[in-house]
Amino acid sequence: MNDMLDASATAGPAPFHWVRRNLGTITGATLCSIVILIAVAAPYLTSVDPNKQNLMLALMPPGPDHLLGTDQYGRDVLSRIIWGAQISVQVAVLSTLLAMIVGGIIGLISGYYGGWIDSVVMRVMDALLSFPTLIFGLIVVALIGSEVYHLIIAIALTSVAPFARIARAPVLSLKEQAFMEAGRALGFSDARLIFRHLLPNIVSQMLIMSSLWMASAVRTEASLAFVGLGVPPPTATWGGMMRDGFTYILEAPWLTIWPGLMILIFIMGLSILGDSLGDRIDTRDQD
Repeated sequence: MNDMLDASATAGPAPFHWVRRNLGTITGATLCSIVILIAVAAPYLTSVDPNKQNLMLALMPPGPDHLLGTDQYGRDVLSRIIWGAQISVQVAVLSTLLAMIVGGIIGLISGYYGGWIDSVVMRVMDALLSFPTLIFGLIVVALIGSEVYHLIIAIALTSVAPFARIARAPVLSLKEQAFMEAGRALGFSDARLIFRHLLPNIVSQMLIMSSLWMASAVRTEASLAFVGLGVPPPTATWGGMMRDGFTYILEAPWLTIWPGLMILIFIMGLSILGDSLGDRIDTRDQD
């Protein structure tokens, strides 16, 4: 009887029992959830038009009427922070998803077929990796424009090569495993072997990579906005708000403090979450 009680006590409510004990996962997920909820609930969190100008209220410090102050055009900073969350979340999620799909397919195909195909594909990926992320983003945005979806494509292109390498590495060993040989013996097509048998084995690594690269996407979008190649004004973006407020950094520091703090929270949450999930996967593999 005691053995049964001990066994039930140690079994735990799998499979997510580890989440409650993992402070990093909880912290990262909480920070990310805060930003995502702000973005989703933006129309309900504020009724103030983020683009409404009133020069009579320009550069007002935080107070009862404007909790986070106003910018140089008299626009409410809190409202612009809330609506700016939508751009950051949208760019982070969609650009990373696009990069994960494209890069994952490239890595799967390259690793599976090997030979000259793998050599050519990896040399192209090496060429893409040779460009710093921000510089590559600047080049692409300068060529195709800086609308939201152009930014998503540009940032996704900067992330395709890392995802391709992450997908390719395990495929090189997995394709020689017994289950793949059995599939070939049964006459399975290459497409079935790649997407039905190899893909599920690399999903966890890709998802962990995606959370880390979403942080990079947020940083890249903010950097492009700061140098004037982000979403065109008057659309509210955190990077654009920092760029506009930099001129008034001494007389109105709140213009850069608040958007900078939101960028920090989102990037920190994504990074902590990705690191925690990565540690969990590594621990499970060792077990």
